[in-house]
Amino acid sequence: MSPEDTGKAYDTITHLWTREQFNSQNGIAAYEKALSFLVPHQGSAFALDVGCGCTNRFIPHIEKANLQYEGIDISATMLSIAKENQPSGTFYHEDVCAFELPQNYTFISAWDSFWHIPLEQQQPLLEKFCGNLAENGVLLFSCGGVEKAGSHTNTTMGPEVYYASLGLNAYLSILIDAGCIIRHVEFDQHPEQHTVVIAQKTST
Repeated sequence: MSPEDTGKAYDTITHLWTREQFNSQNGIAAYEKALSFLVPHQGSAFALDVGCGCTNRFIPHIEKANLQYEGIDISATMLSIAKENQPSGTFYHEDVCAFELPQNYTFISAWDSFWHIPLEQQQPLLEKFCGNLAENGVLLFSCGGVEKAGSHTNTTMGPEVYYASLGLNAYLSILIDAGCIIRHVEFDQHPEQHTVVIAQKTST
């Protein structure tokens, strides 16, 4: 499946995130931990939320860290809801793999979105994120903490959705080779393989 196909699938299931039963605390602890590694900064600093979705639930935590929020998502419907609830926000309706990031970011996050990236594009995208991290910038993403690379689709949420992972060791190796230090790795839903990775761009 292409990123565009994934976006169209998510267009049909926005109700899963807007219903009262949605767990709005999902991912918050990981964001707070990741943001705690930030080095105090002066002047303008930016955060990019990749696969930002429609809830805007991470924005208060990011803004509390004195970062200017930007969100990017391939789902037009998700972004429409996000913009309606945050009209002053900066949002990009783009395929992040092809999108030229407009600046360096102090914080880049991809919560439960990176695994939808086609397998062959995951390493280049992760390297792009690292390249666009400011010095001492922090990267947070969740992934499938499997041993070997692979991909599959399922219809658990309704429409067919694609998932892929390079394998946990591969992700960590890419981050280290890109000049980052690994700050935190956690199987936060053990025994499931949902994995949180936090890395930080080293000082030059």
